[in-house]
Amino acid sequence: MTDYTAVQAELLTLRDFLRWTTSRFLEAGLFYGHGNDDAFNEASQMILSSLNLPVHELPELFLDARLSSSEKSHLLALVQKRIEQRIPLPYLTHEAWFAGLPFYVDERVLIPRSPFAELIDNQFQPWLENPASVNRILDLCTGSGCIAIALALAFPEAQVDAVDISADALAVAQINIHKHDLQDQVQAIQSDCWQSLSPKQQYDLIISNPPYVGADEMAGLPAEYRHEPTAALEAADNGLALVREILLHAADYLSDEGLLFVEVGNSDLAVDAAWPEMAFLWLEFELGGHGIFMLDKPQCIEFRRKYG
Repeated sequence: MTDYTAVQAELLTLRDFLRWTTSRFLEAGLFYGHGNDDAFNEASQMILSSLNLPVHELPELFLDARLSSSEKSHLLALVQKRIEQRIPLPYLTHEAWFAGLPFYVDERVLIPRSPFAELIDNQFQPWLENPASVNRILDLCTGSGCIAIALALAFPEAQVDAVDISADALAVAQINIHKHDLQDQVQAIQSDCWQSLSPKQQYDLIISNPPYVGADEMAGLPAEYRHEPTAALEAADNGLALVREILLHAADYLSDEGLLFVEVGNSDLAVDAAWPEMAFLWLEFELGGHGIFMLDKPQCIEFRRKYG
């Protein structure tokens, strides 16, 4: 058992805390799946964020600066929670990064970690031939609003509807919409999938990262994932219940040249097995990640005809 009171007296500088925290994280065998790949980067982000220092580079100038008693006390409390309660770091610092942008997060929403960031950075090319033609975008199951906000910044002339069933999630999304000053471009809408949306509104892009984890996969997730809202992770029918609902009605909301992109993660094999007659286009990523497919409007119509 770590004596945190003794440690507070022994550790003096930022460098001391970085080394000690990295060692403790390695010793504890933490899981890193919410923004960092290893103990060193996890420790760096935690310490730098908490000290209001740039999180993407170690400030050599400050490495040997001494920390105040209050700063040390705060950092040690975070280390203790991270190790003993397995709370993901973004919930401790209330900050997560997606597509190079900072977002507020808490336990009302999933922590951003989607390969959609790469697609957004590339404006969905080459599948989207003319990004300038995009006027309306739907982010279905928006959670923290990170995808909707990144989309708005990537398509500055487009209006973005950010939809979620959870009022709690939309409250967080509103914080982020205001954080990025996008109130005039991004609209948060509470809806159970398509329920509160009108087919009269046609979208050039529909993006969705819905709950898609099946019960078996859910049971095997690391402890860190238990802090995330279960309803945002798990879906019935082996993870495919909401994916099916999206596919059945997407054609009603897509413009004639519109495209649908859906993330299903490790349920990609289940998707192909459930709907074998569909030619899902599975996308590949240079920066890592998998499990996102694309369909156009005629394919969505075909899905409904075959499986509706």
